[in-house]
Amino acid sequence: MLSLPLLVTLATAGVVVDRWFGEPSLAHPLVGFGKWATRLETRYNTGRRLRLKGLLAWSLAVLPPVLIAWCLVAVLPFFAACALHVALLWFALGARSLHDHIAPIAQALARRDLPQARLLTARIVSRETANADEAALSRAAVESALENGNDAIFGALFWFAIAGGPGALGFRLANTLDAMWGYRTPRYLRYGWAAARIDDVLNWIPARLTAASYALLGDTRTAWRCWREQAPRWDSPNAGPVMAAGAGSLNVLIGGPAVYHGALEHRPMLGFGREAKAGDVNAALLLVERTVVLWLAVLIVLALLSVPFHV
Repeated sequence: MLSLPLLVTLATAGVVVDRWFGEPSLAHPLVGFGKWATRLETRYNTGRRLRLKGLLAWSLAVLPPVLIAWCLVAVLPFFAACALHVALLWFALGARSLHDHIAPIAQALARRDLPQARLLTARIVSRETANADEAALSRAAVESALENGNDAIFGALFWFAIAGGPGALGFRLANTLDAMWGYRTPRYLRYGWAAARIDDVLNWIPARLTAASYALLGDTRTAWRCWREQAPRWDSPNAGPVMAAGAGSLNVLIGGPAVYHGALEHRPMLGFGREAKAGDVNAALLLVERTVVLWLAVLIVLALLSVPFHV
């Protein structure tokens, strides 16, 4: 069991390492994990009892690496175990990657280079962008920054605070499987049910802490109102609060119609104020960065309060 001061030190180290180095550029572990998950799907996503088979595949994909990580941090010498905790959090975090993928979209939009903005946006979202205008691209980038702030940063930090490096690893792998299997399509509707539901459970508390943080760091009153009134209309129980609070905090409108796999989806509008534009993409990234600072500051204060004070 990590003491709170040590846990905060390791969490801060993981955030710093991610900011300096970003995700590994060569042989990222998620590439191998994705190939293994694809093999499992080929094996199990067929025939009957697809929900049960999906749960079995999820267990075979996620539980072995998490258990190995638990065993390693338990048996390694102290400093090696600390280094492994930091490395696992670095693996689970994606703050630098989030910025590196989204900031160029804002730059392209500021230059009025819509073809480049469409190309960059298509790399991070599943909606179609071939005919998207500036407003649609700005909405997509803001939505991605706000939602992935939770998925790629704050969820991992929350589970690191609960269970150290293995907890952050488990969250990242579960979130990856949700991104691969958690679709309501004929192929994944039943097989991906377990991956989607488990991710919903793991993300429930982090998403609401993220939404509250977004609200506190911007237009708080509007953010709370959007969260309360608009989030229940959103399809995802966790993305709804995060994006509604974030949009309200920034005083912009996101959501609305978007084309997915050739079909137009009429999604609810989130937020309040004007349509998102290029500058709001940078504002969303800044909100995420400020939230990282807030979370670390809260952890540091809690760690200081946990240290006995002797007169």
